[in-house]
Amino acid sequence: MKPLLIVDGYNVIGAWGEPERKHWSMDESRDRLQHLLEDYSGYTGEEVVLVFDGWQSDRRTTTEETHGNVTVVFTHRGETADSYIERLAAQTPKYRLLRVATSDGLEQSQVLSTGAVRVTSRELLRELHEERAQGLDRHRQETGMQRNPLQGRLSEDQLQILESMRRGGMKH
Repeated sequence: MKPLLIVDGYNVIGAWGEPERKHWSMDESRDRLQHLLEDYSGYTGEEVVLVFDGWQSDRRTTTEETHGNVTVVFTHRGETADSYIERLAAQTPKYRLLRVATSDGLEQSQVLSTGAVRVTSRELLRELHEERAQGLDRHRQETGMQRNPLQGRLSEDQLQILESMRRGGMKH
């Protein structure tokens, strides 16, 4: 079973300096966080649930959209992201590795009581950026993205023949 990461979306956006520096709208901030988490999940294989508060919205129901390994949740009017996260953490089997990303002290205490590992919003943001950089490096290595893209696909003998031809060693 894949490890599960539950993210308090607005809490993480609030700890992230980039949206404010770059004057992103809330929609753009949510989208960018979602895309960062999609990349992260792709690199780590971790399942992610990204939860946004809807308690002061006009939403009549909680909505869930799945994008790869990331499920984006908007809670319904009257329900906080905290209560949704606490309920989901309590329903997660004890044998499944569960991490919850939030900087809300009370919520951290609640989820720790379920056996989850807490991650602060800033720790998560640092982890997202580090994993992306490392994941890009791994991808380049795994796909043989060297200077010559054929290099990772040809046998050593074939590479030697081509190198000899390149240097003018073989005349036809």
